Amino acid sequence: MKILSIEEELKNNSYPGRGIIIGKTPDGKKAVTAYFIMGRSENSRNRVFVEDGEGIRTQAFDPSKLTDPSLIIYAPVRVLGNKTIVTNGDQTDTIYEGMDKQLTFEQSLRTREFEPDGPNYTPRISGIMHIENGIYNYAMSILKSNNGSPKGCNRYTFAYENPEAGEGRFIHTYMCDGDPLPSFEGEPKLIGIPDSMEEFTDLLWNSLDEDNKVSLFVRYIDIETGKYDTKLVNKNQ
Repeated sequence: MKILSIEEELKNNSYPGRGIIIGKTPDGKKAVTAYFIMGRSENSRNRVFVEDGEGIRTQAFDPSKLTDPSLIIYAPVRVLGNKTIVTNGDQTDTIYEGMDKQLTFEQSLRTREFEPDGPNYTPRISGIMHIENGIYNYAMSILKSNNGSPKGCNRYTFAYENPEAGEGRFIHTYMCDGDPLPSFEGEPKLIGIPDSMEEFTDLLWNSLDEDNKVSLFVRYIDIETGKYDTKLVNKNQ
């Protein structure tokens, strides 16, 4: 599989929607994840990321303009011991609670499906990073409607053991802008990951569509110690 440029992937797509990236730095020392949100409506754009314990949550930038919190206010990132969970919805909590009860990532998501926002039926995308004793693995999931039909839910899980240094995977909700919005297709895209968190944060933020981007989260985790650094970028300041 060809390694794609995340810069080109984002610059050539005005509306990938919400996206998750997970990978490893070229020096092999850091596990990397990033999550971004975009919006077309005033309600979707009226958000910021804020830190919440070891994770983050979304909140309304201007509470007076919040009209429907159901699909836009949630915790995209939570940490359960040596596991970091990243998702595009409240299934973060579903995974956290399931894995806390010894269910697997995939089993936890069996109780969920795509979002009830017809006609888009936005996919639920999720990621789990596991770091233990210097060993790092991760998995990604997408739950999507059956080719736009809400009658069926298609479930895909992609697991990556001992990921290659300098490589990451990128999954997002929509193939492109449209009406209705077409769901992501295929396996997560193979992309390059840099050693510098600041460089990666700037690259991602500057590549996202200026009108539609809302917020960005980036985290680099030391695979040996578990210590991490985080950057948040919000269009609304």
